[in-house]
Amino acid sequence: MPKPQESVAGIDRARLKKAADRESRRFAASRPKTRAALEAGADAWLDSVPMHWMKDWPMPFPMVVDRAEGARITDIDGYGIDDFCLGDTGSMFGHSPEPVARAIRKQARRGLTYMLPTRAAMEAGRLLTERFGEFKWQIATTATDANRFALRVARAVTGRPKVLVFNGCYHGTVDDTMVELSNGKTRTRPGLTGQVADLTQAAACAEFNDLASVEAALKTGEIAAILTEPVMTNSCMVLPEPGFHDGLRALATKHGALLIIDETHTISSGLGGYTAVHGLDPDIFVVGKCVAGGMPTAVWGLRPQVAKDYLAFNAGRPSGHSGMGTTLSANPMQFACLQATLAEVMTAEAYAHMEKGAERLSTGLKRVIEAHGAPWHVVRVGARVEFICAPGPLRNGTEASMAHVPEVEATVHTALLNRGCLIAPFHNMMLVSPATKKRQIDRLVAAFDEILTELFPGT
Repeated sequence: MPKPQESVAGIDRARLKKAADRESRRFAASRPKTRAALEAGADAWLDSVPMHWMKDWPMPFPMVVDRAEGARITDIDGYGIDDFCLGDTGSMFGHSPEPVARAIRKQARRGLTYMLPTRAAMEAGRLLTERFGEFKWQIATTATDANRFALRVARAVTGRPKVLVFNGCYHGTVDDTMVELSNGKTRTRPGLTGQVADLTQAAACAEFNDLASVEAALKTGEIAAILTEPVMTNSCMVLPEPGFHDGLRALATKHGALLIIDETHTISSGLGGYTAVHGLDPDIFVVGKCVAGGMPTAVWGLRPQVAKDYLAFNAGRPSGHSGMGTTLSANPMQFACLQATLAEVMTAEAYAHMEKGAERLSTGLKRVIEAHGAPWHVVRVGARVEFICAPGPLRNGTEASMAHVPEVEATVHTALLNRGCLIAPFHNMMLVSPATKKRQIDRLVAAFDEILTELFPGT
């Protein structure tokens, strides 16, 4: 066995470096057209990419995609790749589901944006309530916007200044949520670009699965809302302990705060999201990414009493801009795609296929990890699966951050891609879509086994 200082996540560092260097060279050598396209056309973009997180992929340079269909991506070098990233949930139901593609073609002939509702908007509202519960809905373009608007409403109706979030949380790029715990105290996350405000004036932070820390924050009387994912997904996935969500609901009610559930990632949990599957009772509900089949769309909804309270506030506020809404949100293309997704794509049958495939993937990955004696574990939430390069289960954001092993994850990611399997770049997340086939899952498990065979020899 290697000495502790010579290993990481149970892997000898020299062996890991050898594998990482080889996989990086293999990727670069196999994609001459991609390299040429980037050299010819990427210079116009800041840091050579249209969006900075495209640099977060661990490969030497990003893939350039030619097309995607179902659960497959083809790059411009002609490689067909089994896609388990699926746009980091944006294409969770597969790339360009036919009902959505059909709705886009039809709506494109009728106009793209005109700041007025359509018949599809009326039907989409009905379907949202049928799928997610009794809320009064609004549309945004991203879940970041939806969360931002929801927080404005919460502050308006409670008259309180702060949001309570969990250490290591994911809520898009909402400024107010960019805080963390340091020695038990809330602080602005380091590394934020151009950050000038002290975010602790608008936010407090607690640990996930720690109801005592939640109640301590609520007792200050400053908390307008608790904003949480049902499952922590920003680093290594953390499941809620039994009774945690019931405790959040009870504490929010007791202390006069609103409970906001953000299902942007946990929509993978099943039909209606984690909220429906596990019987949660939020005051405000947010979901984005795949809710319109990949068309940039998010929705946020208020329980009827919260909606009534907000409308009363709105009627009495001074005239002027509310700070909520964007011109291209609630455009007719969103309505069309939202209706198509809710009616024909986000179905019980689709989720049944996804659940079955994700269980197959989870079982296969666990089997490989156990066979090689790796000190790793696997977590699944519905169609969402992650392997974590540390023992588990994890309890909170602090433990999740410590379990994150970038050098190991980057090597495994690139090695999987070289074997025809794409997983999410930000962590070890994999999704199973309605279009994902058994043979794709089995190829991913086999590739994972091949990689761990090298990293954990002699097992």
